[in-house]
Amino acid sequence: MNQKIFDCSVDTDLLTGMRLAKASLGRTELAVIPTDTVYGIAANAFSAEGVAALLAAKGRGRQSPPPVLVSGISQAKALVESFPDAALKLAETFWPGALTMIFKSQPSLSWDLGETKQTVALRVPDHKITLALLEETGPLAVSSANLTGEPAAITCQQAFDYLQNSVQVYLDGGPSPKGEASTILDMTSLVDSYDSNGELTTTGKVKVVRRGALSEAKIRSVIGELLESSAE
Repeated sequence: MNQKIFDCSVDTDLLTGMRLAKASLGRTELAVIPTDTVYGIAANAFSAEGVAALLAAKGRGRQSPPPVLVSGISQAKALVESFPDAALKLAETFWPGALTMIFKSQPSLSWDLGETKQTVALRVPDHKITLALLEETGPLAVSSANLTGEPAAITCQQAFDYLQNSVQVYLDGGPSPKGEASTILDMTSLVDSYDSNGELTTTGKVKVVRRGALSEAKIRSVIGELLESSAE
């Protein structure tokens, strides 16, 4: 067994791996973590050095900022300028799960994820190991654990084969349950307004940025016509 890879089905490996992953992320180093979709390469979201290392490990530039994984809705709300009602309905239905939503980021945050155009892509993963880690570390910048242009890793060994020594700790949670990346929605054009009676009106549309493990039909079942029709 590679000394960087920790088998999370073994209690001693899980405890050691989680401790070392937390320590590495605290030192602006990287960890590979399991999620419900595909394996991810993670850095402290508030460490510009860590995020730069993540992008370098993947062979990406600053024009491709990583999404941010959070432990729940309350953590997500702290990172964004506004959390529209439609986003709340989607989050309550599909988080934790294979849904990533792009919001306007909170202007007061001191972080550098790359060229984000003042936005942030957020997701709550449906994986108990990574959720437990997020509770310990806070928000993590996480991108798929592969080299740019290569297929996403759905096992920890695949992630290691791609990334090798550019990552300090690998948490092996077994094969990814879904094996497909999350669906990404752009929520940034939505504006909520309330009339004198407290009735909500939402303007703008939700756009599908990437098709993934969560179907558009399921999304539409929650937010209806707010979902922009996508060209087939």
